[in-house]
Amino acid sequence: MGEDLFWAIRGGGGGSFGIIVSFKVQLVDVPEKVTVFNIHRTLQQNTDKYLSWSSRLYNYLTPYVENSPRASYFNYRDLDLGVNNPKEKTSYAQASIWGKKYFKNNFDRLVRVKTDVDPKNFFRNEQSFPPLDSRFTYVDED
Repeated sequence: MGEDLFWAIRGGGGGSFGIIVSFKVQLVDVPEKVTVFNIHRTLQQNTDKYLSWSSRLYNYLTPYVENSPRASYFNYRDLDLGVNNPKEKTSYAQASIWGKKYFKNNFDRLVRVKTDVDPKNFFRNEQSFPPLDSRFTYVDED
């Protein structure tokens, strides 16, 4: 699998990176009676709940993070740091503006893993890593 890919999957990518290279499914018996239900929530309700939880967690962990330099890592997309171009390719230089703030010294290594695993940038989001020397453009699939 490769040490860098294994490192990224383990969490070096901060939840913005993950590639499944194989999987195994183990089926289980289904009982005769099952209960099925749906819980309907809007995106805004889920976002508010998540932000509230994130804030409480951040406050709880504050006494335990380093003081000099003060640093901690919290696994979520902080879109206030910056985002990629939504409809076209994003250069390494542009992504590094927010990426080095968020991933610090891990950004370059994550970009190298992305380049090896996904050179055509199929797996992307507003803060995904662009492959190095990307000559590929965004294709709107709608």
